Amino acid sequence: MITIKNETIHNIPTLHVVKAENDHTKQLPTVFFLHGYTSAKEHNLAIAYLLAEKGFRVILPDALHHGEREGDVRGKDRDVLFWNIVLQSIKEISVIKDNLQQRELIDNDRIGVAGTSMGAITMYGTLSQYSWIHSAVSFMGTAYFQSFANAQIKMIEDSGHTLEEKMKQAMLSQLKAVDLSQNLEALNERPLLIWHGEQDQVVPFDYSKALYEQLYDQYDQTDRIQFIQEPNTSHKVTRHATLQGVDWFCTHLLNEKVKASVW
Repeated sequence: MITIKNETIHNIPTLHVVKAENDHTKQLPTVFFLHGYTSAKEHNLAIAYLLAEKGFRVILPDALHHGEREGDVRGKDRDVLFWNIVLQSIKEISVIKDNLQQRELIDNDRIGVAGTSMGAITMYGTLSQYSWIHSAVSFMGTAYFQSFANAQIKMIEDSGHTLEEKMKQAMLSQLKAVDLSQNLEALNERPLLIWHGEQDQVVPFDYSKALYEQLYDQYDQTDRIQFIQEPNTSHKVTRHATLQGVDWFCTHLLNEKVKASVW
């Protein structure tokens, strides 16, 4: 049986999914799953269930201004805060990890991070910051923070919403520090699965294709980097993608003799 516990960790609403027999007390391989924009932690319980069945502890937090933290910030007001949300989530995943570590609930050498859309973007940011992440999965995200942010700024301004130049530059400056595309060496050949639908009109497919092409030649062990592109698929994670993500973590967190990279 799989148990789902709703707990708040340092003011961050979080779902904690694990096999009942592990009873929230065993050090387990752990996957953090980060939801997409306008979504919430509960919307990813399907993949959390599949991972928990395989023996993982799965942690699903609500991002700032989402789910239980949504409050009154919605629509255009939330759109202009997109990158603030991403930057906050990058910080918060470390806070949650430290809490679980102190409670002796996670296997420190078997930690994975996955995300959908905004969550996958956040995941790329975490890879730029934390060497304790061993393996990762991106569902329709992008590691090209500054490029994507500039495209978003143009879209927001074209819709009639004015953004102050000072605010734009401050945000882009913050993103530079966590932009994985500008620091690919930080990956250190950690296992990374990249999935994207070819017809995605929200986060362009070409971002994922370009990242894979940049990374492939940098990996001596090419089985640790994989790109799955699905034709006739828009901004929606398919069942095939979900199952591939579960298999990826089983291979690289359960079956491999793993050790988090050291920088």
